[in-house]
Amino acid sequence: MKALGAGSPRSAAPRAALYQWRVGGVARQPTDRAAGTLSNGHGCPGQASSGATGEEIWQAVRRLYPQFLEIDQLVASNSRRVQEAYSQAKIGRHHFAGSTGYGYGDLGRKAFDEAMADVMGAESAIVRSQFVSGTHAIACGLYGALRPGDELLSVTGRPYDTLEEVIGLRGSPGSGSLREWGVSYRELDLTHEGKIDWEALPEAIAEGRPRVAFLQRSCGYALRSTLTIAEIERAVQVIKGADPGCLVFVDNCYGEFTEKIEPPSVGADLAMGSLIKNPGGTLAPGGGYVAGRADMVEAAFSRLGAPGVGLDAGSTLGEYLRLVMQGLFLAPQFVGEALKAGRLIADVMGSRGYGVTPGPGMHHEPSFITAVELGSPDKMAHFCKAVQACCPVASYVQPVPGVTAGYGDEVIFADGTFIDGSTSELSADGPLRPPYVVYCQGGTHWTHWALALEAVIQKL
Repeated sequence: MKALGAGSPRSAAPRAALYQWRVGGVARQPTDRAAGTLSNGHGCPGQASSGATGEEIWQAVRRLYPQFLEIDQLVASNSRRVQEAYSQAKIGRHHFAGSTGYGYGDLGRKAFDEAMADVMGAESAIVRSQFVSGTHAIACGLYGALRPGDELLSVTGRPYDTLEEVIGLRGSPGSGSLREWGVSYRELDLTHEGKIDWEALPEAIAEGRPRVAFLQRSCGYALRSTLTIAEIERAVQVIKGADPGCLVFVDNCYGEFTEKIEPPSVGADLAMGSLIKNPGGTLAPGGGYVAGRADMVEAAFSRLGAPGVGLDAGSTLGEYLRLVMQGLFLAPQFVGEALKAGRLIADVMGSRGYGVTPGPGMHHEPSFITAVELGSPDKMAHFCKAVQACCPVASYVQPVPGVTAGYGDEVIFADGTFIDGSTSELSADGPLRPPYVVYCQGGTHWTHWALALEAVIQKL
């Protein structure tokens, strides 16, 4: 167990990647359809093409076809889940109208909340554009449930970097962290294999402490596998078995639609996430959600708004409602493409001797994120520059490491996306700390990552 510690002061401003801007385009060359070339003769902007490299990637794709089919079956199951939720909520064009002012009587917002709850297997859910990020949605959930004297236990080791300031592990004094509000914190170290310590977990739970047991579903910036729904269900059973009153909250970022059901379906009291990740389907312009027990959802909303305001308040623009509804419907497909891309990244980079997590092959731990151990800051920079050059937006930008709000280390980002920060589109990023790992996400189609990989291999 680790007790709450203090860290260096940091700003609480929203995340913003630092870039060195290099203005100037690269002339496009005539199309070359030579066999084995993915990039039509020139690769991504600024990258020379190699037929041998392209053929290496296509060979990997051929090996992966059975896995791609298995992922497509998952996509079909999850698409049915969303379709049935929309049918149950009777989603219609009139729900795209939106609202102004206080937002009372917003039929679209109400119907979409009901649909999201159904998709998540939850009693209740709220989807709001006013959530700035996944971290904001998670913070609202935690502040809604925790009171002075309560304890928060992280069951999956150190949480993602941006939550450290929320908890009070580091950050600027006076910012109102949980620690400053009198909430204590413990974390349960993962095993050497990066798994929940099942032997230590029951001993970490006593009656009344902790008030909230917190699980992070994705790896974040750690070399571990994604939590499966089966593992989340087991954790819920162990925690509730030791103390039925203990709340189980799940950071569901990057986990949505990677399996056939979501954490509330197996007993989690609250799941929280961002709409510019998986569930937004690359269309949502912003926002987040919380889903779970009705009282916990309302408590979280009271932190987003104010006590007494109620779930019926808050205007939502009509264009936003249409985009998030369409995005959620498309989300299973885009998540499926990202899962395929992850398997391709693992196969290609693993065959070249780089450590990858999850490793090559199909896993029962489907992960939206694939981590590639590069071993040096220079290789991280080369990798991210190659990916950035293959992005549809700001391909002329060269990413460089920099201090980014919410993170304790310098971070490098490659994310030339239409929605700022929408890593579901295509992105690669990581903190500059040993073992110097780049975390790859997204890809609206796996072939986009195939093109990026060709550029990465040449750059490295």
